Amino acid sequence: MGPMHSTSAKPPRLTGEALCAGYESRRVLDGVDLAVAEGKLTVLLGPNGSGKSTLLKTLARTLRPSAGRVCLDGQDIHRCNTREVAQRLGILPQGPAAPEGLTVRQLVAMGRFPHQRLWRQNAEEDARAVREAMAYTDVTDYAERSVDALSGGQRQRCWIAMVLAQETNLILLDEPTTFLDLKVQVDLLELLSRLAHEHGRTLLVVLHDLNLAAAYADTLVMMRDGAILHQGAPRDVFTAANLKAVFDLDANVIHDPHSRRLVCVPTPGMRAPAPSPTPSERIAP
Repeated sequence: MGPMHSTSAKPPRLTGEALCAGYESRRVLDGVDLAVAEGKLTVLLGPNGSGKSTLLKTLARTLRPSAGRVCLDGQDIHRCNTREVAQRLGILPQGPAAPEGLTVRQLVAMGRFPHQRLWRQNAEEDARAVREAMAYTDVTDYAERSVDALSGGQRQRCWIAMVLAQETNLILLDEPTTFLDLKVQVDLLELLSRLAHEHGRTLLVVLHDLNLAAAYADTLVMMRDGAILHQGAPRDVFTAANLKAVFDLDANVIHDPHSRRLVCVPTPGMRAPAPSPTPSERIAP
């Protein structure tokens, strides 16, 4: 998977500047600026309809902004060749589906398409990349099995392996843990965290679980109504006041005594105390 890289001094390779985007006549993003931190795991958080998936799609070149621009390595991403972008930027959309009957090895090998040319094929290099990606995501044992015969967590690891086989340093993932059991979610986030911290990959991930986001993100970006309201380290952003402002959630934020990670604990709605009985009501008839 390559050596660990020092990324502390590197400027962001992927940025969005004054982005406006949406669908047909409905605008979702309204002048959003975001620079994706190099060699870090950045998590987009927000309530449904806040624009987090729209922002990810716009940065991924899946959705063209109506105003503003996305820059990849200093170039407008929409003016770059599709294959050239795919060699530098890996994308895992929400709920991907593999063609029926495709084996795990065949799916992972699809990540090599951006590097292949009719006149220049390197089968040995492709095989190495596929082999390493499957090993890293722990799906080697399933290599010859059909993707649609696997569990949800196993399938998601296969999709991540496909993105890794692409051998890009920038990876965007849209809700990769949705509908998975909690243990499987944690395992996947551990894997993504290692990619950033041990291999220098830059990841931007949309999540919906607040506590998992706070536990694994290096940078949290909180969105609401198509705008970024807060961004920064979880210790600065993951606060009771911000959870109320962004999610309208009443919660206490505490430190887990063992991991020292931040955890939000929703508080039940405050009820007015029952009125005290009058003297006459205290006396039984």
